[in-house]
Amino acid sequence: MSGANDVRPPRTNPLNGFEETVKDFWASRPRRPHSGRKVAGVAAGLGDRYGIDPVVIRVALAAATVFGGFGLVLYLLGWLFFPSEGDEVSGFEALIGRGQSSMTKAFAAVLTVAVIPVVGWTFGGGWFDGGGLIGFALLATCLYLLHRTRGQDNRPAPVVAFAADGTASGTGAFTMNSDTPTPAAAAPGWDPLAADPAGWDLPDPAAPPPPPPPSPADDYNNYQHRPPRRRSKIGAATFGVAVIVAGIGVALALNGFDWFSLRHIIGMTLAVLGVGLVAGAFARGARGLIGLAIPLSVAGMVLTTSTFDNLDVRGGVGDLSATPHTVAELQPVYRHTAGNMKIDLTQLAASEPITTTVSNGAGNTEVIVPRTADVTFTCENSAGEVDCLNRTSNGVGQPAITGTDNGDDNVGGQKITLHVTNGVGQVEVRRG
Repeated sequence: MSGANDVRPPRTNPLNGFEETVKDFWASRPRRPHSGRKVAGVAAGLGDRYGIDPVVIRVALAAATVFGGFGLVLYLLGWLFFPSEGDEVSGFEALIGRGQSSMTKAFAAVLTVAVIPVVGWTFGGGWFDGGGLIGFALLATCLYLLHRTRGQDNRPAPVVAFAADGTASGTGAFTMNSDTPTPAAAAPGWDPLAADPAGWDLPDPAAPPPPPPPSPADDYNNYQHRPPRRRSKIGAATFGVAVIVAGIGVALALNGFDWFSLRHIIGMTLAVLGVGLVAGAFARGARGLIGLAIPLSVAGMVLTTSTFDNLDVRGGVGDLSATPHTVAELQPVYRHTAGNMKIDLTQLAASEPITTTVSNGAGNTEVIVPRTADVTFTCENSAGEVDCLNRTSNGVGQPAITGTDNGDDNVGGQKITLHVTNGVGQVEVRRG
């Protein structure tokens, strides 16, 4: 046949649309293995199905659980709808009578009921508003792209239900039995030599000698000639970009850009690490980023709560003491990152109304005002004790204390507007 006529038909892709991809995912969904699982084997099953390190999947699910809660929803759904290794169907399908599963129907019913409040909490806001919807979109997109690119690899073999007589149906590609009937053994026929086969006393063939055991020198040579594991460049590149992004955020925060708070800087860094982990999952590398992503995720979770709204990275470190004598010496903002602050306003000469702000990230903050001054104040401390002109609070996440105190002579003294914010420590505003 000539080369002009030897034309091969183009290879068709069975996953040529969204609907086909979803149907194929359901038909070839991962199976939860018995080995390598930590709880239910959902992450291990996804890793085996798509050739990804299960540790990366566990980190992604944990992060999605912390920021929105959808990681927990996905894990429960996988536990309920992914069949266990060797099972005919999943636990939910067995619950509705579609086949046999090692998961009991009672436990499947408990999981089904547990999914409902978790889904409601996730999409109802939770503690991280909007995080459930964002986590759902990100995880669904990643899972869709994974199946589009790797769905034809590592497809699980279907488990066929065996009949009562021990026979199985199916094709030899997926089962140990075959539909092709086995020919019956031929009956012994006529022997033309009329010799009794039992009289043939032939020696048995000698068994081949066993191979010699490997010597320690061979093991050493084999170990020395193993190819070194190739280090992924994605991890180093991602780490470098994360450091640059964090450095730019800190620099902008120190130069007065209020949006670049500590929580936003950590969030930007985690976003870079997340992109690197996803890319490393496809390239089978960048596992070292997990050790950096986990503590940053914990720190981001803590800082996302309202408890540490006043934690600021701007200002110096150490003890700060200031005693202005004139309005020109009085600063509009006294800002410190960590350490003890003491601002004494008792030496100010009487003048027009003044306003100042005292902000400390971590440490004790003390402000002393004149005995006869008319002070309008706002005192806020994320974690610790507050004593603001005999108005006190103590604990974590307490509301700000506001009010006006006119001193011993009532109205008529120096008018001072004071704003005091503290991250962690003690706040005290008193008269001198």
